[in-house]
Amino acid sequence: MAGLLLRPDSVELRLDKFCDACSLVSVLFGCLGLAFKFAEMEYVAKVRDLVEASKKHRTLQNILDLDVANNTVRTPGSRTRNLRRVRQGLDLIRALFEQFLSSDDYSLKDAATTAYTQVCAPFHTWAIRTAVYAGMYALPYRDQLLLKLNETDETAEKKMRRYIEASIPVIQYIDKLYISRNISLDW
Repeated sequence: MAGLLLRPDSVELRLDKFCDACSLVSVLFGCLGLAFKFAEMEYVAKVRDLVEASKKHRTLQNILDLDVANNTVRTPGSRTRNLRRVRQGLDLIRALFEQFLSSDDYSLKDAATTAYTQVCAPFHTWAIRTAVYAGMYALPYRDQLLLKLNETDETAEKKMRRYIEASIPVIQYIDKLYISRNISLDW
């Protein structure tokens, strides 16, 4: 998917292909245990909604344009809002992987806390932030996560780096879609 987005021409990203790729990420939320259960449930529900949308709409641009035309961009349940939440999920995993790879800490608490603080906390209420930070103590340890992923340090590092490199242009692409429609990114 990232290769398609890195082309110099302005190719539209197909919604069905995007959803296929995003569905693979939900497994990662599941491996993080109870601390990320709410994030997993929210992410999966939003991806499911976008999968349904892909039966009627061909591209990410199509769903944004429809919501802009109907003035429903920020309405709960709108496809534009759901895409925004999926984008945050992709970015959260990217940030978590970056933090994971930058440290050899046995605990994932610091890596996950930093990733959450960077990506999601600015958009959450105090009550949600407090619950998330409290849940960080329930994260699996590094070796437990690798075991759940069926990976070694070396194989996980390769796959995490590949995800980071592939997700950045996708995230930037989505952000550009919002900005080009005068939709702010601060929500």
